[in-house]
Amino acid sequence: MAEIIHSFYETHRGAMEAAMRQRLDLAEAMLNERAHLSDIDGIKQEVMDEFEIVLAQMPYVGGAESRMSDFFMRLLGFMAISRVLRRHGVSLSVIGEIERKTYKAQLLIVPEAERIASGHQFMSPGNQALLREQAAKSTTESHQTAFPQDFVYDFIEPGPGDNFEFGINYKACGFCKFAACHGDEEILPNICGLDFDAYAARGIQLERTQTLAGGASHCDFRFSRLPSK
Repeated sequence: MAEIIHSFYETHRGAMEAAMRQRLDLAEAMLNERAHLSDIDGIKQEVMDEFEIVLAQMPYVGGAESRMSDFFMRLLGFMAISRVLRRHGVSLSVIGEIERKTYKAQLLIVPEAERIASGHQFMSPGNQALLREQAAKSTTESHQTAFPQDFVYDFIEPGPGDNFEFGINYKACGFCKFAACHGDEEILPNICGLDFDAYAARGIQLERTQTLAGGASHCDFRFSRLPSK
């Protein structure tokens, strides 16, 4: 019996599938040159078939009421790419290179002005207030009971001598939980590597010294604005 895709993700399914196809088109040359794969059309179809499985596995963490829903929708598709490439014997390092370069190319398709405006919104006082609110909610017993696969995190204010505007400490990671449930621990670090390009494309500098996927007690995200060009 086929697994059921949550109605929230079903609503966004068309956009997610289109984004996956765009990524695969952008990755085509690297799949041949770096991964040494020849049947590229077959690989693309295999990835899309695997993405169907990932969609059904994707945990519901509150839908539009949770900022982390967007993280799942944007990044869990890379699990499908990683799974397929590992089955074809591609090394983790090459998979990480392909995914990061592909994601960066996809991000840069968006006009720069639009990306920078998104970055300004992320760094804005209003969004920081929302982050504080959602961080506080994520740590409550009621939220964790309702959405056990969600992220748990604290909002971090800068102290004297700090050179970041604000930070987030992720104490539990939805991607780590997903990987543990579905045997994807080996390919998980490649997902972590996508964060730097995602923020840089929007004019935001991310500093991070440790991750839960790497065995640390928390992921220490620290955000500041990149200098204007």
